[in-house]
Amino acid sequence: MQNQEEINRLKNVVQQLLDEAKQQGASGAEAAFSVDNGLSVSARLGEVETVEYHCDQGIGVTVYFGQKKGSASTNDISSDSLKETVKAACSIARYASDDEYSGLPDAELLATEFPDLDLNHPWDINAEQAINIAIECENIARGYDKAISNSEGASVNTHQGTRVFGNSLGFLQGYQSSRHSLSCSVLAGSGDAMQRDYWYSVARDATALESARQVGEKTAQRTIARLNARSLSTRQCPVLFAAEMASGLIGALIGAISGGSLYRKSSFLLDTLDTQIMPDFVRIHEQPFLRGALGSASYDSEGVATKARDIVSDGILRSYVLGTYSARKLGMQTTGNAGGVHNLTVEPGSNDFAGMLKLLDTGLLVTELMGQGVNRVTGDYSRGASGFWVENGVIQYPVQEITIAGNLKTMLRNIVAIGNDVDLRGNIRVGSILLEQMAIAGE
Repeated sequence: MQNQEEINRLKNVVQQLLDEAKQQGASGAEAAFSVDNGLSVSARLGEVETVEYHCDQGIGVTVYFGQKKGSASTNDISSDSLKETVKAACSIARYASDDEYSGLPDAELLATEFPDLDLNHPWDINAEQAINIAIECENIARGYDKAISNSEGASVNTHQGTRVFGNSLGFLQGYQSSRHSLSCSVLAGSGDAMQRDYWYSVARDATALESARQVGEKTAQRTIARLNARSLSTRQCPVLFAAEMASGLIGALIGAISGGSLYRKSSFLLDTLDTQIMPDFVRIHEQPFLRGALGSASYDSEGVATKARDIVSDGILRSYVLGTYSARKLGMQTTGNAGGVHNLTVEPGSNDFAGMLKLLDTGLLVTELMGQGVNRVTGDYSRGASGFWVENGVIQYPVQEITIAGNLKTMLRNIVAIGNDVDLRGNIRVGSILLEQMAIAGE
C-alpha cells in the first residue's frame, strides 16, 4: 500500500536538487530524500518507561565534477536550503582530488522494473494500545515462573518511512516501507546466579508479529533455561550455532567478500572467486523480490537493479558483493549491492532444530555470543559464548563463561549441516549451523 502523493512530493524535492546541481556546473549528481515516522514505547515492572514519537527527514546530495566528488546533507527542504546544500557539495567537489573510480553507475545497469514488493503496512496503533501490548508481554514473562525475579522491560516499536532516490542519468524512484517489532527481556534467579535473556519479533506487517503472549513466554523460557549455568573445561568439540547466532557467521563471510575489504586487501577470502570455500552442499543466494520480506528491494542505494543470484553454490564462491566504486577498483561490475545484500538466503537442509541436536550428538550449542573477536584480515575468530552442553542429542545443562575459537576459513569448510529452523527476522535468512569442531576455552 503506497501513498503515491507522498512519494511524488519527495520526488519533486530530489528533482530540484538534481536540477540545481546541473545549474551549478556538476557533470553528474545523485540525491536521496527520506522521511521517517514512528512510535516507540517501553514498559518495565508494569509501568510506562518511555513514549517517543519520531518524525525525521533527511536529504543528501552527491555531485561530480568529472572524477571529483562532493557530498552534503540537510533536513531543511526550503528552496534556499536546497541551493545552499548543493553549493556546499559543489564546493567540496572542486577541492577534492580526482579519483578515477568515482562516478555514477553505468546507465544500463539502473533498475527499469519496479514490482510491488508489499513492503508497506502502516500499523494503526496509538501510544495507549502500544503500552498495553508491552505491559501484557512483560506481565506474561514475569508471571511465567516464580524463578523470574526482575525485568528489563518490554517495548513496542512501529516505523514507517518514505524513500526517494534519483540521479542525473534519469533515474528517479521511491517507495514506502514499514517495520514493526515487539521485544521483552527478563531476569531469573538471584545474586551471582542471576541470568537474563530476551526474545523479539519483527515484521513489515504487524499481523505477522508473534503475539505478546508468545514473545513473553519465549523470553521467560529462554531465561529460566539458563539458570545454574556452568563453565566447561578446555576442549575441542563440535559446535552448533543456533539460527539467531548463525546469521553472524554468514555476516562475517559476506563482510569478507564485500568490495571494501577486497580492494583494501583486508580479507581472509582474497582471491577466492571460483574456488571451494564451503562444503559442496552449501548454497547461499540473494532473493531481492520476496514479497513483504525485510530485505526486499528492486534497486540498491545507487539505483542499480538488484537480481536473484547465487553467491555460493556447490560450496564454490561464485560472486563478490559489490557496489559501483568497489567494482571499478577491482576491475569488475557492480553486483547491485551498494548498501548491502537483499534477503541473503542460506539454503536450508532437511533437519529441524531437534534433528540438528541429534546430529551434534555431544558438543556445544551456542545461543549467545559476546565481543567483536573476528579478524576479517586473517579470519581468526574468538568470542565469548554461552549456551548449552548437549550429550547424545539431548540438552544437559546451560553453559557460560567460555570462549570459542577457530579460523573462519576452516570453520566455513567444516560446516557439517544447516538446519531448516530458519530465522526470518533479518536480512540474512539462515537456520542453525553445525560445525565439525572448534576450540573451547573454559576453566
